[in-house]
Amino acid sequence: MRNKTYIGEISNYKDKDATISGWLYNMRSSGKLHFLMVRDGTGIIQVVVAKNDVDEKTFELCKELPQESSLKITGFVVEDKRAPSGYEIQAKNVELVHRADEYPITPKEHGTTFLMDNRHLWLRSSKQHAILKVRHSIIRACRDYFDNNNYTLIDAPIFTPAACEGTSTLFETDYFGSKAYLTQSGQLYMEAAAMSFGKVYCFGPTFRAEKSKTRRHLTEFWMIEPEIAYCDLDGDMDIAEEFIEYIVQRTLEERKEELKLLQRDTSKLETVQRPFPRISYDEAVKIIKDSGLEFEDGNDFGSLDETIVSEQFDRPVMVHRYPAAVKAFYMKGDPGDLSKALCVDVLAPEGYGEIIGGGQREDDLNILESKIKEHDLPMEAFDWYLDVRKYGSVPHAGFGMGIERAVSWICGLKHIRETIPFPRTISRIKP
Repeated sequence: MRNKTYIGEISNYKDKDATISGWLYNMRSSGKLHFLMVRDGTGIIQVVVAKNDVDEKTFELCKELPQESSLKITGFVVEDKRAPSGYEIQAKNVELVHRADEYPITPKEHGTTFLMDNRHLWLRSSKQHAILKVRHSIIRACRDYFDNNNYTLIDAPIFTPAACEGTSTLFETDYFGSKAYLTQSGQLYMEAAAMSFGKVYCFGPTFRAEKSKTRRHLTEFWMIEPEIAYCDLDGDMDIAEEFIEYIVQRTLEERKEELKLLQRDTSKLETVQRPFPRISYDEAVKIIKDSGLEFEDGNDFGSLDETIVSEQFDRPVMVHRYPAAVKAFYMKGDPGDLSKALCVDVLAPEGYGEIIGGGQREDDLNILESKIKEHDLPMEAFDWYLDVRKYGSVPHAGFGMGIERAVSWICGLKHIRETIPFPRTISRIKP
């Protein structure tokens, strides 16, 4: 539409006429005045419709407008520090684009199931809108970090011939008579790309058929995964640390208002600055046992274990060198203790758990072949992956960060389902 003004840019029209197009967020009337709160995705502004400033038909139209009706409004922009946006519009004309049906989401309390069934409408609420604005900033910050540090974006395939993280969490599909799987990670492909470009990353959806009902798990989520040639575990941790600091501080700078609306205690995010504490798996196990919780050496950490460890620190903690037995086949063994893998998990504070997992990859062809056999994986599905070790193999490392885990932590949310526009869980594939 021509001559359209966005509410987020309304300050540019102070003491001028402007035309906005949006939806009725809510309204109230007081005698000869209607106060319309109108949103357009970039902001919310109060529109004052005075009986003396508009024709009778327009004034009567505004009297009983249903919530979420779509409107086109022209009026005079004035500064008003009491108003939500700091400005208001004194209406001259209100055009009804569409009269909405009775809106199902009201100010009263609704159950989670109802809200998730109406997720396509719930996205319009101020809290959900703020969360997805924060998500947008986090994703943009992720891309900017890698783009500004000379990484090349390489797109990984969604269909894959074999498992990356474990065969029990694969979504299987028919691929013209053969079996294929939805990707668990783009990492293996990034390893190949790193041997061509040096520093690469991929960003896209990943899928895990985990029958989990915890507040930290989705079956479909988005992950950003860098991979770096000529990089070891220490270098990998340095990059992850710098990356997280950049994302958090950038989001704090860009999304003050949204985080305030979410009632996030941003003082806990302001401390997310390098250096981060680095502890070994064995040191983390001691913290868990000292807390009084039972834990069997050699096991991977559960949510409660991660919470206990991370509560000891005011910023993310990097736990490295887990038992090789609980990590993926591609992890390189620690030369000082082959029972341990050169890997790292980054645990967010405040009980949010793992947000990054990564480490150094096995670069020896013979060892990698033996690990594929040990994990009972089909060798023929990895012939191309083994080629990476046949032609110019080098030490290399990388990690993956789930976007939703990061959003949940930075926004201070109780459940991961609110971090993605249309969540997929074991019990939900609609809307």
